[in-house]
Amino acid sequence: MSEAKRLAAEKAIEYVEAGSIIGVGTGSTVAYFIDALGSMKDPIKGAVSSSDQSTDRLRAVGIEVYDLNATGPLSLYVDGADECDPHKRLIKGGGAALTREKIIAEASARFVCIVDPSKQVDVLGKFPLPVEVIPMARSLVAREILALTRAQPVWRQDANERGVVTDNGNLILDIHGLAITDPLALESAINQIPGVVAVGLFARRPADVVIVGGEPPHIL
Repeated sequence: MSEAKRLAAEKAIEYVEAGSIIGVGTGSTVAYFIDALGSMKDPIKGAVSSSDQSTDRLRAVGIEVYDLNATGPLSLYVDGADECDPHKRLIKGGGAALTREKIIAEASARFVCIVDPSKQVDVLGKFPLPVEVIPMARSLVAREILALTRAQPVWRQDANERGVVTDNGNLILDIHGLAITDPLALESAINQIPGVVAVGLFARRPADVVIVGGEPPHIL
């Protein structure tokens, strides 16, 4: 799927205005987008990044990275997704950057999502739904999620069986076995659990445009 990711990322360059400051997400598809940004003939002024990983890659291709507090509203945010339904609602957070991604999406007038065809689904939930939680609330939130959804939350761990820590210093629970028929309601309900920082459902603020990689790319 790497070619499809590259094609989606390069198509997204058409939405970028030279001299602007844009929001940039995280992940393997976004990496192609960052590389394309770095080779633009008329470069952008800079970017607001959703992760330390993307910040490093942006700087490596010569793009200045700004703090969102210093830029104000953004005209464009480009990011990938782990799943996308026909209404452009998303599951994100496979890269553990969901909170910053939500913040930048909220601050942006247009959210362009770039995906390969495998990310398209009719109903969200086959990909485990990430929830970022404050460390002391991990078990509490897990119990509340189980009671709410009857689906299994799993503490995300790395290859060394240590809890994955986000750039914000928090932990990730992944909810397995969901079929999310009402993404907006579930997003709201999980957000109400004390200790939840953010849930990786992008339903209240879905994508405005979805670019599905292919030859040629398909626009939703």
